[in-house]
Amino acid sequence: FCLMAVPGKVAAFHLPPLPTVGEIIKLFRLKAQKQLSQNFLLDLRLTDKIVRQAGELKNAHVCEVGPGPGGITRSILSAGVEQLLLIEKDARFIPGLQMLSEAAPGKVRIVHGDILTYKMEKAFPKHLKKNWEDDPPDIHIIGNLPLSVSTPLIIKWLENVSKKDGPFIYGRTQMTLTFQKEVAERLTANPGGKQRSRLSIMSQHLCTVENCFVIPGQAFVPKPEVDVAVVHFTPLVQPKIQQPFELVEKVVRSVFQFRRKYCFRGIETLFPESGRLKRTEQLMMTANVDPTLRPFQLSMSHFRNLCNTYRKMCDEDPSLFVYNYREDLKQKKMKSLLNSTSQPKQTEEENQL
Repeated sequence: FCLMAVPGKVAAFHLPPLPTVGEIIKLFRLKAQKQLSQNFLLDLRLTDKIVRQAGELKNAHVCEVGPGPGGITRSILSAGVEQLLLIEKDARFIPGLQMLSEAAPGKVRIVHGDILTYKMEKAFPKHLKKNWEDDPPDIHIIGNLPLSVSTPLIIKWLENVSKKDGPFIYGRTQMTLTFQKEVAERLTANPGGKQRSRLSIMSQHLCTVENCFVIPGQAFVPKPEVDVAVVHFTPLVQPKIQQPFELVEKVVRSVFQFRRKYCFRGIETLFPESGRLKRTEQLMMTANVDPTLRPFQLSMSHFRNLCNTYRKMCDEDPSLFVYNYREDLKQKKMKSLLNSTSQPKQTEEENQL
C-alpha cells in the first residue's frame, strides 16, 4: 500500500503482492472476444514502457480507456498517480479491476461504460483546469484500444480538441494510445508519404503527434494479425488551420476521396454540378494549389489555404456548405433506378422490331 512519508523523501507507492495478469485471466475465465477486437498485453515491461511515454505521472490524474485485465493499470498505479479513472465496457473485467482498486485504496474509480458515450467533461476535479495557452494540465488519457474503436475514437477526440470540450475542457490534455501500426503511420505521415491521409491532416493540424514505438503482434494474447504502435498526442496552442472542425473535415475528406487521382478531382466534389468546374478552378487558384498534385502531396499550408478560401465561398453562398456530393450521387442513382423500373416493358414484338 502507500508507504508513510519519510522526512526529506517523496512517498513511494507500491502495489501489494497480487495475482499476475495471466492468473487474473484464468481466475475469472476471461477470454478475448474477437468481435470486440480485444487483445491482452501481459508483459509488464511493455506496459511500463507504454506508461513511460505518457511522461511524468507522479501525482497526476489519469483516465485509462478499456483496461481489460489490468496490465497497463498496474503500470499506471506503480507510477504514483493521484487518481486513476478506469472506463471499461466489458462487464467481465470489472471483478479483476476491483481487486486492483482494493489494492490501491482511494486511488481507483471504475466506470462500467462506453468511452464513446461517456461524458469526459466531469471526469476530473475542477481545480486541475488550466488555460489553453498554459502548459498541459496534470491529466492524461492512456489506453490499449480495441483496434475497431481506435479510429472513430481519435476522430471524436480530435473534434473535442478543436472545440476545447470533452476531456479538453481542462486544457491541453495529453493522450497516449495504441493503434494498428498502419493507422499510427497515417497519423504521423509527412507530405508525399504513401500513408499520408485524412487522419494525417486532422491529427497534425490540431496536435503534436509522435509515433513512439511498435509492439510486435506476438506480444499480445491472442496474437492479432497486425503489429501495434504507441502514439502520443499533445494538443497545439494554435491549430494549424483556424477553421471549424466540420469545415476542415469536409475539405480534407473531399480531397482524399480520389486518393490516386489529381487533387482537382476530389476538390470538385465540394460543389454542386451546376458551376462545378468554374468554382473548383476559382478555389484552387485563390488557394494557390497546383491541380495536378496528388492528395498525399499536399502540405499543411495547402490545406490551410483551401479551407480558408472555401470558408469565404461558403460565407458568400451559405447553401454551399450543406451540399453533400455523396448524398447527391445517391439521389441521382435512386432517380435513375426509379425511371428504369417505371418504364413499361416492351412486348416480344417490339423487342424483335
